[in-house]
Amino acid sequence: MSAAPGRSGADGAKRSAAPKPRVRPTNSGDAPGGTPTTGGYLTEPPRPGRIAVYVLLLVVGAVTAVAGALVHAAWFPGGVLLALLAAAGVFYGGSCAMSAKAGAVVPAVGWLVTVFWLTSTRPEGDFVFGAGVLSYVFLLGGILVAVICATLARTAQPGGTAARLGK
Repeated sequence: MSAAPGRSGADGAKRSAAPKPRVRPTNSGDAPGGTPTTGGYLTEPPRPGRIAVYVLLLVVGAVTAVAGALVHAAWFPGGVLLALLAAAGVFYGGSCAMSAKAGAVVPAVGWLVTVFWLTSTRPEGDFVFGAGVLSYVFLLGGILVAVICATLARTAQPGGTAARLGK
């Protein structure tokens, strides 16, 4: 007689039909009491505090875009440099604060959406960006800074050390 899944076999041992969940080591603060949790980052429910920080980063990216749009043409080379440095600080600071590349991407999205919204003209003919070289330097430079900060964000491996694997 053959043993069905989930029933005891000829040796009397209980067999399970489903595989056991994978247990990953915990980082500080993963679970109360330091107990291991199952699954990965994508299977865990989102933390409200982390979502709030991402929303704050989105708003800070939008505010940086508005400030940069107003300052970039004010002082000849210094205004655009100041605006791009502020954007780089927000993007890189977000990736360092969140220890994830999404920390740089979220404020960059807020910055980009706000800048594109400010480039559109109104029916009355009002606009924020003039058709000058500095405006294009600000627009393209901000996009370049966002891409650089999002791709070069150095983050630690989850549950790992700063050392290389295998050492």
